[in-house]
Amino acid sequence: MLEYILRLLILLPIVGGMAWGSVWLWKRVQMGVPLGGGAKQDRPVDLVGVLPLGPGSKLAVVEFAGQQILIAVSRNGVTRLADNSQGDFHVD
Repeated sequence: MLEYILRLLILLPIVGGMAWGSVWLWKRVQMGVPLGGGAKQDRPVDLVGVLPLGPGSKLAVVEFAGQQILIAVSRNGVTRLADNSQGDFHVD
């Protein structure tokens, strides 16, 4: 009986930590947040923000060539909704 309790006390925190880590990682991946915590890379396209709308769909603002572009991302593809080339966002 003592052996069972010792195994339980050792394995329960490990399994709980793995479950918590899986949920944390799943949320990070679903939000589109970069996992790397290092220095910012010099890339031509940057993700400014993401707003989840529901399962499999979200709005995102990306920055490319000095302008921000609002796009809709779904399971069916990516659609450009608006850009701010004239100061504020306007629909194409």
